[in-house]
Amino acid sequence: MLKAAFFAHSPLPAVMASAAAYSPLATTFSPQMRCFAARGFHALTNMSSAARNSANPAGTIPAFFMNQQTRLLNVHEFQGADIMSQHGVRVPLGIACKTPEEVKAASDKLQVDGEVVLKSQILAGGRGLGHFPATGLQGGVHICTAEEAPKLAEKMFGQQLVTKQSGPEGKPVHWLYVAKKMALAREMYFAILLDRASAGPMIIGCSEGGTSIEDLAEKFPEKIIKMPININTGPTDAQLDEVVSRLGVKSHLDDAKKQIAGLYETFNKCDCTMLEVNPLAEDTEGMLIAADAKLNFDDNASFRQKDIFALKDDAQADPREVAAAKYDLNYIGLDGSIGCMVNGAGLAMATMDIVSLHGGSPANFLDVGGSASEGQIVEAFKILTADHRVKALLVNIFGGIMKCDVIAAGIVAAAKQVNVTVPLVVRLEGTNVDAGKEILKSSGINIIAADDLDDAAKKAVLAAA
Repeated sequence: MLKAAFFAHSPLPAVMASAAAYSPLATTFSPQMRCFAARGFHALTNMSSAARNSANPAGTIPAFFMNQQTRLLNVHEFQGADIMSQHGVRVPLGIACKTPEEVKAASDKLQVDGEVVLKSQILAGGRGLGHFPATGLQGGVHICTAEEAPKLAEKMFGQQLVTKQSGPEGKPVHWLYVAKKMALAREMYFAILLDRASAGPMIIGCSEGGTSIEDLAEKFPEKIIKMPININTGPTDAQLDEVVSRLGVKSHLDDAKKQIAGLYETFNKCDCTMLEVNPLAEDTEGMLIAADAKLNFDDNASFRQKDIFALKDDAQADPREVAAAKYDLNYIGLDGSIGCMVNGAGLAMATMDIVSLHGGSPANFLDVGGSASEGQIVEAFKILTADHRVKALLVNIFGGIMKCDVIAAGIVAAAKQVNVTVPLVVRLEGTNVDAGKEILKSSGINIIAADDLDDAAKKAVLAAA
């Protein structure tokens, strides 16, 4: 699938501010490019590597845009189904539930031959093969009887579901989706994303489905559909005919075209950066149905998509990242033992690389930027020290825009206020470095000073051992 990359387990950084900061670029371009400038750069960082390479074969977009950190909105399956249905897209009949009692009522209503599909709702893939460590239940998606559903629900509600994409701690299950069991005759793949080569939306499809598009492209390259769409006009009738034909649809062709048009309308009117339906299925009557879908939305459009962005589920996010976002800190949580605070994305990546080179493991990526206040530094320390896995802190600052004496004063204030109990390694270089070092030295705090980046990394790894 074209997975949205939230970077929860990757050191990819934020090297630029929000894509909205670059909106003036759009005023010099064609309408197609204006759409792309507003949404395309924002979306490209959230594709799978295969999709990103496909969308940028010639490397036409500068690398610093590609590395931009974003927090694109991702919604639960039942929420995505509701959004698509508002645009005429046929989706499975289902009811979202928050208690076992609601699951029972929904199961009694939706059962087919006594059975329903019970789906855990988390913002991570691989639910079917996941597990609940606390209850021992295997699988986050179950076909079960209406009688079994409430009992299964008791083992799922409030529990952490661990999947290949959730991270080792898993994601909490606060919603279950009871869906009507469907009889599907055939599965296909369908997606719409933003393509840089055509400066607009691109329909990707395949007459085969049920697995990732990367696997489909490898097995059935001749069956892959890639169709650029004019952002001003949307898909033409001829394009809809071609998509339906190449998907292998043989009956109810007018209805199939309406379904594809409805999916595009959802993508366009809701400011999606990606809409992926896998599988797009035919039922036994030959009617298309969006059996399972993933939707991402452009954060820059939150001002006009208030209803959609009200669906944001912070319970699914890394709590460290949620806290950091409140203070405009660029933070990505990892699984290591050395908490890192750095100014500048490039320096942050270099710091993490050298820590790893010396046998350590970074606990995070944290870029405080070039104009962090003392308050932000205090909050950064709170976030770092709240992570029970952190055994040492490494502060690596190059004073350019941010002067070393200012950052040193912030470090001292933060260390005193937060009561740092783990070893603190600090490396300062740049503007007012001598004044900064003197502030640290006279602070009375047990700070391990480092002469350079390599020295800082070695000392941090040793301190965390």
